[in-house]
Amino acid sequence: MFASWISPGSVRFTVLVLLVIVTVTLGSAASELKVKVRLADGQITDELLEADSEKDSITVEFKQGDGTLITFVADFKQDVKIFRALILGELERGQSQYQALCFVTRLNHNEIIPSESMARLRQKNPQAIRTAEEKRSTEMLSMNVAVNLTRTWQLSAHIHNMCSVAREAVYTREADVRHWLDRGAEGSMFEPQAVEVPGLPSCGTVKDLWQPCSCSYNLRLEWYPCMLKYCRNRDVSGRGSPYKCGIKSCSKGYQFTYYVPHKQLCLWEEET
Repeated sequence: MFASWISPGSVRFTVLVLLVIVTVTLGSAASELKVKVRLADGQITDELLEADSEKDSITVEFKQGDGTLITFVADFKQDVKIFRALILGELERGQSQYQALCFVTRLNHNEIIPSESMARLRQKNPQAIRTAEEKRSTEMLSMNVAVNLTRTWQLSAHIHNMCSVAREAVYTREADVRHWLDRGAEGSMFEPQAVEVPGLPSCGTVKDLWQPCSCSYNLRLEWYPCMLKYCRNRDVSGRGSPYKCGIKSCSKGYQFTYYVPHKQLCLWEEET
């Protein structure tokens, strides 16, 4: 399994409009919210948040300053989260136009607000530039297992839909695999990778572009609703009853480390 290069025709970028609107389709359980978010490098991006209360899932999508399209899906029904990165290639160095990566892990409770709550979000000021209230620490993830896309329906229907463009560049963690096997997933879906084998160098230290190495990819969800806020009403007797009165926004980074058969698939390590 290794990182995959795809042609531009196979990538469908989400078109983000400048005006922030909420679109609720009649007869559909899905809703969209578009917000302006300030990235770590100071640039402003349009972020799409989509909630589907019927499928019980949330999608967050935005474009980074370097043109990379980041998509995150939280599947609450299956307790699975998926990260996809569509990275612009370096044509002058023999790369194709786009490189696709997909990372699949377990979704923990209270990482992000429920889909039903996300679907109700509205904006008072659509032109406001959002900055997260809480900056959470970067999570380090050793993605030492490759995933066979043909059987991922056992984990989540969203994986094949999101990661088909990544082809063989779909990774997960050994700890997550053990959990899924205990729940009845087929072992043939997973293929161990040599991420932490002694002697396997980091791609950042390798000079030969065709040498195997351990690659690290970093991304950050710069703004997402991570918690619900509760206020309290007081009646004439002085007793209070809590009610939902807003959200808390968070920013969180992730570092994924995984095996690549040659450094050509991990050129961004030269820039770190």
